Amino acid sequence: MRKHSRLIFFSLLAIGVLIALFAYLNRPRAIEVAIYTLSKGEVLSSVANTRAGTLKACRRARLSPSVGGQIERLPVTEGDRVKQGQLLLEIWNDDLDAQLKLARREAQAATSRAREACVIAEVARRDARRLRTLVKKNLASEEAIDKADSEASARQAACDAANTSIEVSQARIDVAAAALARTRLLAPFDGSVAEVNGELGEYLTPSPVGVATVPAIDLIDYTCLYVSAPIDEVDAPQIRTGMEANISLDAFAGTLFEGRIRRVAAYVLEREKQARTVEVEVDFQNPANAKKMLPGYSADVEVILKRRENVLRIPTEALMEDQHVFVLRGDNRIEKRRIKTGMHNWSYTQVLSGLEKGDRIVVSVERDGLEDGVRVKPE
Repeated sequence: MRKHSRLIFFSLLAIGVLIALFAYLNRPRAIEVAIYTLSKGEVLSSVANTRAGTLKACRRARLSPSVGGQIERLPVTEGDRVKQGQLLLEIWNDDLDAQLKLARREAQAATSRAREACVIAEVARRDARRLRTLVKKNLASEEAIDKADSEASARQAACDAANTSIEVSQARIDVAAAALARTRLLAPFDGSVAEVNGELGEYLTPSPVGVATVPAIDLIDYTCLYVSAPIDEVDAPQIRTGMEANISLDAFAGTLFEGRIRRVAAYVLEREKQARTVEVEVDFQNPANAKKMLPGYSADVEVILKRRENVLRIPTEALMEDQHVFVLRGDNRIEKRRIKTGMHNWSYTQVLSGLEKGDRIVVSVERDGLEDGVRVKPE
């Protein structure tokens, strides 16, 4: 009987141990979460672009000659640094050059003819003056003086006409020089040659009016870069020139560059199937930051509307839609708590009440299974 009782006792004990072991092994596991400890810092109120912006050069010229022709000179290659006024490309222009030389020779001839006519006119004036002196001494007739005055006037008119022909010749020189200049591409500013579309001997055709074609020379000034970004029409009225902004580029991930609003467009862009936006341009506060950047990089801007310093803040991603956060208690369980918030942006949200400095909250609120009272494990 006693032996039977022991057997029952140990059997029940074994069953209890197995149940306890099973319960332990199948207990709810703690959810690993990211934790943030509340502290004070800066919170910004800001607006950002709705679509990716673009890094642009302050000066960029896509150059093409205004006349067609065969490329005769191409003294630059891609990557060359050029100075303002330097020759970039020249089309065959021997005929126009010859016309310019001819116009200059004609101008020289017109100048010589004018000098001759004016000398003759001066001689005629002197003759008329001498005859007037002789008339006073009764040594010449009135008829002779009239004839001399008429001759002097005619010679002076010829002199004036010759001088006018000089101006006409100079105008012909200007016309010929303008025609010749149309065959040459000169750098409008100091910059770097980004692209060359053409080779020696190739024929260039000017683009028709209203039809964009590939430029012969793409010249960029890399010393001045800025960001152009579209801002939603709802946010645009809050933005003014001179406001501070943060610039971020995909090519420099994790780095923020300080900027300042240089221009807010005076009109709204209306494009099919896209939200209406206002173009905003942002300069780098430190131009040296843009030295290694290339025009065309995608960029984002965050325009700072207001700034609060030394305020209690939480990461914005930790705040749920109903203004609740998960607070970590001392027993490693979380408590869902409602808070009151103030200013916010994509990074941080100001806490007005409901939390204190040093409280720990869950940042990774997207984890499955998070709810009030759940046990968690900080990552």
